Amino acid sequence: MFDRLNRRSFLQAVVAVAASTSFGCSEEESSRDGSKYFPQSICSGDPRPDSVVLWVRAVDPESAGADTPVRLEVSTNKEFSSLVLDKRFSALASNDHALKVKVTNLKARTTYYYRFTFEKGGETYVTATGRTRTAPAAGDDVAVKFAFASCQDYIGRYYNTWLKLLKLDEDLDFVVFLGDYIYETTGDTSFQTPTSTRSITFSEPEAALKHGTGSVAFYAANSLSNYRDIYKAIRSDKVIQQVHERYPFIVMWDDHEFSDDNWGPNATYTDGVKLEQQIDRKKNSERAFFEYIPLDNTQAAEGAIDVASAPVYPNTLIYRDFEFGKNLKMAVSDFRTFRPDHLIPEDAYPGHVAVTAEVLAQFLPGLPAPVQGLLQTETFAYVNIDAPEYAAQKAALMGAFVAEATKSGLTQGEATERAQFWVKGGLALFYVNQVLKKVNEARAAAGAPAIPAIPATGAPRGLSYAHMGKAGLYGIQGTRYIVVKPIFDLFAFIRYTLTRGASEDALGQAQQTWLQNQLKATNTWKIIVSSVSMTSMVFDLSQKMDIPDPTLRQTFYFNVDQWDGFPTKKQELLKFIRDNQVQNALFVSGDIHASFASVESGVPTLTTPAISSGSIKELAGMAVIGAGYLQGSAVHRYVVAELNESLAAGNPGMRYVNGDAHGFVILELKGNEALASYHLIPSTEVTKDYSLKTDAELDARFTRVDFRVTNGAITKL
Repeated sequence: MFDRLNRRSFLQAVVAVAASTSFGCSEEESSRDGSKYFPQSICSGDPRPDSVVLWVRAVDPESAGADTPVRLEVSTNKEFSSLVLDKRFSALASNDHALKVKVTNLKARTTYYYRFTFEKGGETYVTATGRTRTAPAAGDDVAVKFAFASCQDYIGRYYNTWLKLLKLDEDLDFVVFLGDYIYETTGDTSFQTPTSTRSITFSEPEAALKHGTGSVAFYAANSLSNYRDIYKAIRSDKVIQQVHERYPFIVMWDDHEFSDDNWGPNATYTDGVKLEQQIDRKKNSERAFFEYIPLDNTQAAEGAIDVASAPVYPNTLIYRDFEFGKNLKMAVSDFRTFRPDHLIPEDAYPGHVAVTAEVLAQFLPGLPAPVQGLLQTETFAYVNIDAPEYAAQKAALMGAFVAEATKSGLTQGEATERAQFWVKGGLALFYVNQVLKKVNEARAAAGAPAIPAIPATGAPRGLSYAHMGKAGLYGIQGTRYIVVKPIFDLFAFIRYTLTRGASEDALGQAQQTWLQNQLKATNTWKIIVSSVSMTSMVFDLSQKMDIPDPTLRQTFYFNVDQWDGFPTKKQELLKFIRDNQVQNALFVSGDIHASFASVESGVPTLTTPAISSGSIKELAGMAVIGAGYLQGSAVHRYVVAELNESLAAGNPGMRYVNGDAHGFVILELKGNEALASYHLIPSTEVTKDYSLKTDAELDARFTRVDFRVTNGAITKL
């Protein structure tokens, strides 16, 4: 369709004439450009056989505090020669002038065109013409084709991946967006670099959360206006407007719609230094999401959806299912709202014994003999640090704790209080003696006598957080990222057993029951939409003898903020699929900024890369270099330079890895066969605006990788 726009690229034309419709417009319509009054254009979502949700933001800059009256027209033809709906609504100022309309009594699997108009001064101003499509009727034996994508950071980045999807002009039924529709920060220096053309400034910065100082200071959205500002900025982008105008979206949130690596209403910016339960902030983030995303989670009847009545935390209910004829049942799950905290607390003392010898003894008989032998070695020895004979060692540990905690931002009093809470009871000698060694180095420099290390002879054995990779008081390493897999899996299983599953109740019981019921559907394909990846990301460094530090020669999970962080629940869910002989179950997911195709315990899973957010190779590179492992070191080689190869070797179910590209996936379901095509562009291209380049230049940077999914297997084509 777009090749007919002369010889210029489609987006160059869009930039030049932002208000023109993708589907043709008359001279009369062009003279009534409504972009001034509809600055975020239009979109549609949640398509069902008889209904769809249509969205617009309508505001008169000269009456910004007033509600905006609009007219909605819906037709089966782009000329609007006959209308199936012609009705007037009001875009309420209390909803930031966002309006969602549920249109019902539609025909199944039918393309509809829609537009909104605003009248002022005797003139009628019109939006672009949107195109949407309803789902097939139940039982219709038709192929289903959709794209799925995630993670579209706006700051300093361009939506070249969305531009590619527009150019492909695929005949899609819908687009699934898996989360991180927005990023809540204005310039987090760990991954964002604002530019003069791609930045976000809050209209009320005083209401935001400020992090850092000086040149590294940035803001995180906190108030309702803060979150609204981000949605408005992103949806002002002409590329994303065109994608929304063309396809209906089915959207689920992940963490950045609220706060990075959140669990429920809890943020993790300070990694445990401060308590970050932020219920009002969570409510604000959800309200803005419901205002700007074209979904219906209120079971609304026909007409304007009352966004103010949409339940927010703690009453949020956003998981939902869709049926597309005979061939697709899709369960859109919510990983963030109901999940508990990460299994390793961010503020946990590394030396704290989380599994004592008495508890460990209950589980040892069921473990393989080599594991039993390992757990009896001195590495897992611990002592009761409160014993009188260890008074000097405890005092040294207390002092080291307070010193590190104050460097992290705690006051002397706060640090002392926390030291008293954590530095007591069972402490692992693996950690204690390392701390004492550092203390003695400082004492030697000052001419003070050394404090003896504590011998492991006769000491009981248990599991501490240090054994799982936690080395510091506060930080992401050993808590949410880079944890020792075998010990973490055992710890998770023990906790799961002792808490009767509560420690890994990622979905909540009601949602888990709902999901299991969806998997029992008779549709050919049962697709589970998960905002976070089901693919295990494992670095097996256990046999890498060129790594000089023996504590790093282990097997690590890269990220336990995703399903790897709840390994027992993950296996329980996969076992349910196997035990119930669910045919053609398939997970689609995002979040991790990488492309994966893997089979996890017999169940295929496809993970899309980011639309524009930093790739995991970039992020891993910054983390590894920040930890002191420079280019050329063995650690850098295995974790960064050879990231794809390492992840492929660490997961026997892995069929494809690309950790350094942006893109999206198109999935076509044809009977018992699913065809997946990954469309990928190097992450280095994200700072270049390809809407200013030619089609040929854009095409030259993209590659395509195809797979077939059949009978629980993934085959590269």
